[in-house]
Amino acid sequence: MTPRVLSLIVTVALAVSSMHAQMGTTNPFVGNWKLIAADKLLPDGTRVPDYGVEPHGMAIFTVDGHFMIEVFWDVRVKFASNNRAKGTLEEYKDASLSASCSFGTFSVDPATSKVTMKIDRSTFPNYDDTTQVRAYELKGDILSWKVPARPDGSIPITVVRRIAVQ
Repeated sequence: MTPRVLSLIVTVALAVSSMHAQMGTTNPFVGNWKLIAADKLLPDGTRVPDYGVEPHGMAIFTVDGHFMIEVFWDVRVKFASNNRAKGTLEEYKDASLSASCSFGTFSVDPATSKVTMKIDRSTFPNYDDTTQVRAYELKGDILSWKVPARPDGSIPITVVRRIAVQ
């Protein structure tokens, strides 16, 4: 390999590395987040818990624009059979409704306080291969965003606290 080609490869590698480092410092979402609330805003303006009073979950937003979000009810019903392939219809229904998870890619527009999420897969199959633009609010280490309104008019609100920056 000639010195000129090697120099070009090193230059490109440093430029890409620098770009990724810069994205991490300018993108306010990048990092690991712990779920602190999963509420819903009712049509009358009332805000109530949507996944119990102490829901569990995390969100991870990477420097290269990928995300993973998990939201779980605070209390979940265990399968009586202790076998996920042998649950009852009620157990399957509860398991499905007690979790909301998705992953994909994202971009943030701080000027408009909007995040665009290109959802690859979700526990709600209707969100697979969709793009959603969500309003967000960031106050210190607390980040929240609103999910599109449900058929009943309620608007889910996810609230996370930063636990680490990547």
